[in-house]
Amino acid sequence: MSDIVKTGQFVPDFELETYLPLKNDFGKISLQEVKTAKKWFVLVFYPADFTFVCPTELQDLANEYTNLQKLGCEVVSVSTDTKFAHLAWQQSEKLLEKVSYPMAADPTGKVSRFFGVYDEATGLALRGTFVINPEGKLISSEINFYDVGRNVKELLRKMRANAYLVTHPNEVCPARWDEGSKTLKPSAKIVGRVYEALTMAS
Repeated sequence: MSDIVKTGQFVPDFELETYLPLKNDFGKISLQEVKTAKKWFVLVFYPADFTFVCPTELQDLANEYTNLQKLGCEVVSVSTDTKFAHLAWQQSEKLLEKVSYPMAADPTGKVSRFFGVYDEATGLALRGTFVINPEGKLISSEINFYDVGRNVKELLRKMRANAYLVTHPNEVCPARWDEGSKTLKPSAKIVGRVYEALTMAS
């Protein structure tokens, strides 16, 4: 795992130790395990426990976790803190009371480096969101700097689109697409006429 994995590439297997809030215990999770279960793997990297923006993001993720699970997602938050720090933080920070997804520990930065979010200057991970499909291919990546939190509703929207496209492989989802919105069927007929394709009655 020396090179940074790129969108569209298959991801080599990796394993992370976790803190499991629902069990108040520790565990492990691997890409191979998630692939065997035929699930999407959503990795949400964040800078550090006991910080300021991070608990608001993890709370937001917790609020949408059930909806992501319904789409067949295994969701894991990841930072370079230890699993012990995750336990202490989740139990002391009220914003994290509803967190039930695994909280993964990457104290050496190995996995963070692999996904290109490790900041060598600080030893922390940038805000990165990565989606791996059930076959093990990285199909979505987003990296933000430290000071602006993400909106999990956008992640949920993109996952709904990905789930839809699994059963509709000949279609594509335009900007701001969400459930019930119109899709496009690429063909020579709509080249230069996307407006008409989107506004035409079904």
